[in-house]
Amino acid sequence: MKRTPRLPRRLLLAAALLLPLLPLLAGAAEPYPSRPIRVVVPFGAGGTSDVVARLLSAKLSESLKQTVNVDPKPGANGIIGTDIVAKAAPDGYTLLLTVASAQTLTPALYKLPFDPVKDFAPISLVANLGGVFLVNANVPARTMQEFVAQARTRPGRFSYGAGTSLLRLIGEQLKQATGADITMVPYKGTGPQMAAVVGGEVDAVVDPFVGMAHVKSGKVRPLAVLMNKRSPLLPDVPTLEEAGIKGIALDSWAAVLAPAGTPPEIVGRLSTEIARIVALPDVRERLAALNYDPVGSTPAELGRTIDAEIAKWKRVVKEANYKAED
Repeated sequence: MKRTPRLPRRLLLAAALLLPLLPLLAGAAEPYPSRPIRVVVPFGAGGTSDVVARLLSAKLSESLKQTVNVDPKPGANGIIGTDIVAKAAPDGYTLLLTVASAQTLTPALYKLPFDPVKDFAPISLVANLGGVFLVNANVPARTMQEFVAQARTRPGRFSYGAGTSLLRLIGEQLKQATGADITMVPYKGTGPQMAAVVGGEVDAVVDPFVGMAHVKSGKVRPLAVLMNKRSPLLPDVPTLEEAGIKGIALDSWAAVLAPAGTPPEIVGRLSTEIARIVALPDVRERLAALNYDPVGSTPAELGRTIDAEIAKWKRVVKEANYKAED
């Protein structure tokens, strides 16, 4: 009987060492992206992050020649959706489209199941956001001064819907600055809070300009913008400072991050694509219609922004003696 020749022992040992690496080598050979990308939004549909995510995802689908799906995961002031991405595989197929409050304010308010810096790879700052104080059309106040005066004279008369930690903190700052007694009502995102003020569930919200259609239809009334200058979308609406309330502004942004450990070449490609997309005339026009300022930063720039704002919000929360209740 003829014997089958044996392989040299060194070849067998080399094959045994290489065997576990074969799936990794095969994966590395795949061009990115080779399957659909998931963009998790940590707030409800229709809000700031959802609007920006859908605009960005449509353009990324075109440029990457791959489906990019938006997946809203609201809850716990953005913590639930953010944690999903923190624990996802760092392969570029799960991304986070978040806003400033979820990434930089929550560390000052809650014990988090993730590290907002170490567990993420910054990709790009997409846009800076502003805000406007809106009331339901049935609220009798026509100016910010009238709203404050009525809230002072009749404690608990007005309710304020807050879809994020940042918007709740702004509401608390307004109460402290004006002496207005307003009932806080939490919501899971700026979309649900807008639906609440339109439907009369609450009397007022600070809206990051996602509800302009309702302003035009007369369902809600703008009383003041929370910026350092008037909005071109609402040129007749004063700033909070012009209305006599100083030191309060909505400084926010929308940004894209990935799980920590995502390959640098993937992070770099996505950052480059996003910067190109936000520079497109039609994208800039759509963002401007929401009073959003397109940015398109590098990963390093976004990382520095996150670090600086985490430190800032910890200081602001401590100085305001603000305690999260939800």
